[in-house]
Amino acid sequence: MFNTTAWNRLRYTAYAPFYDAIAARAFRKPRRIALGQVDWEPGMRVLLVGAGTGLDLPFLPHDIEVHATDIAPAMIKRTAKRAEALRRDVECRVMDAEALNYPDEHFDVVIMHLIIAVMPNPQQGLAEAYRVLKTGGQLCVMDKFQPDSQPAGMGRRLLNSLTSTLATDITRQARPLLTEAGFFIHYDEPVLMDGLFRALLAAKPAPSSHQ
Repeated sequence: MFNTTAWNRLRYTAYAPFYDAIAARAFRKPRRIALGQVDWEPGMRVLLVGAGTGLDLPFLPHDIEVHATDIAPAMIKRTAKRAEALRRDVECRVMDAEALNYPDEHFDVVIMHLIIAVMPNPQQGLAEAYRVLKTGGQLCVMDKFQPDSQPAGMGRRLLNSLTSTLATDITRQARPLLTEAGFFIHYDEPVLMDGLFRALLAAKPAPSSHQ
């Protein structure tokens, strides 16, 4: 199976030089919609997981503390350059989304855009997001998902063996993944390609309200 951390680091290093040409314009509106649902407050500590080349940065408030991670050094280097061009103070680090090097309950907001569908183990990645979020913290997701009410059929699973190697998993379902990780979903909206891409806002509930 090619969908491993090492393979992701290799392929996203190769994609880095032309990633903006593919993703910048197509996902501008979906990023704006997704981030527009976050209940922003001054001074928030925010983590961009799988930041890529930093395409979310223009849509973030300026009065927050931003940390950005990506598995590929070539990607995070471009995030740092974009932050500098935008005159944003962003802490950029190479890091595996499935093993975040941050303390428990450290962030007010975790942003996961176009990463859940490419992680080798999305359950582990979401568990890490849950761990580093403060109680009541917000998880902002934008990605491609199989409909929650319709598990992938045999044909889609077979096609996925190719797409997950080259680009992305096309069989993952948003609500099962987020709720199993412990998140409470507040918002879920289709944002691109007739609902293939969705924006979701979820929260880490207090222990007493965990269901």
